[in-house]
Amino acid sequence: MPTSPSSRHHGRLEIAFLRKQAKRLLKALHSGQAPAVALQLAELGIAGPAYQLADTQWLVAREQGFSSWPKLKAHADALDFAARNPQAREGDSAQVTHWRCGNDIQHSLKVAGFKGGFQMLSDPLAMGPVPALAPEALLAERAKFITRAFNLQPADAAARLAHEYGALWAIDASSEVVLWCEADAYDQLFLIRVLAGLGTLPRRLELVEAASVPGVERFIGVGQLAPDVLAWLWPQRRALGEPARVVAKQAWAAYCAPAPQAWARLAASPTPALPLLGPAMARQLQELPGEADGLSLTERLTLQYLARRGPMAAGQVFAWLMEQGDPLPWLGDMMFEALSRQWVRGTTPLLLETPGPVWAQRQWRLAPLAERILAGQAHWLDHVQAERWVGGVRLAPGQPCWVVSPEGAVRLRC
Repeated sequence: MPTSPSSRHHGRLEIAFLRKQAKRLLKALHSGQAPAVALQLAELGIAGPAYQLADTQWLVAREQGFSSWPKLKAHADALDFAARNPQAREGDSAQVTHWRCGNDIQHSLKVAGFKGGFQMLSDPLAMGPVPALAPEALLAERAKFITRAFNLQPADAAARLAHEYGALWAIDASSEVVLWCEADAYDQLFLIRVLAGLGTLPRRLELVEAASVPGVERFIGVGQLAPDVLAWLWPQRRALGEPARVVAKQAWAAYCAPAPQAWARLAASPTPALPLLGPAMARQLQELPGEADGLSLTERLTLQYLARRGPMAAGQVFAWLMEQGDPLPWLGDMMFEALSRQWVRGTTPLLLETPGPVWAQRQWRLAPLAERILAGQAHWLDHVQAERWVGGVRLAPGQPCWVVSPEGAVRLRC
């Protein structure tokens, strides 16, 4: 069934297109030219042949992720109201600063009519060393990592971090702060970093947070949403107070610790003040080496996909992870490229890579070691040659190493 041109990615429902689509389906059913659609309706309990427009509208609504056409229409009306009515953005003003872990919604907020300022804290805390250091020392460590990982000039990386963290540390009791987040580890680590870094609670501290959006087939983040969908999300924001800051400080300390026991306990516990934090921390915990094979979950998913599908371009693997493979996607393409370097380097790589100037087009196929690991005949930690960090946990070749079970239990592998 063809979908709306807006349909399942950015959340904007084109109701006129969908209504025409339902009418075309009804005409095709009546002329006997849509046997697959007739079968689909029969499986849903509508046998025909006296099909009604409501039947095909229902089918279109289900394809868009709604249980009925009236619910789809109601959501489309709510989006239209948010887009057309300034009162939908009540609470926004020039005194507000919208905080985000990147600049992906900065332009969309302007298009949607938001007047507040914008500030990002783009430090990719989901990868690289995040040890328990004093703020200035941690910034220096993060700048060195970002320089290496993303091939930046050291001065540029340091200046960017200094500017972003300087804005965080400048928040005071008179500030008005709204945070925009989704459910993945990248965003939830941004959230706890901001909250844990506050010297005092600002007079206004609010959170716009979403784990899913109606009509979006796979919601990955607010950056994919149309401007009017951001306006629709705005009234759903909620105030944060001291309980959220306490949880954030505990979570940040657990994430930065050299051993992951406190992190694992937090990941398995509810955190009502920050309800999306636990699942994100549990997913991030799986970036530790797996107990059985030494692979992070990202590594395991990548190898298993290549084992099923055969050689393919690195960009295709990344797209699959984001669209289907990862249970809670947290990577950007540059982050995935940086992670993948140790998979293709060294005397015992996981992947064999066809060289090329464009990373996304380089062909990957399983190296013999990867095939042995997937068959349960080898363990990646016995062969890995590069140091890796997950939060404050340092994973060094030849050293005792923290590993994690699929259930989230951690232990030290000697």
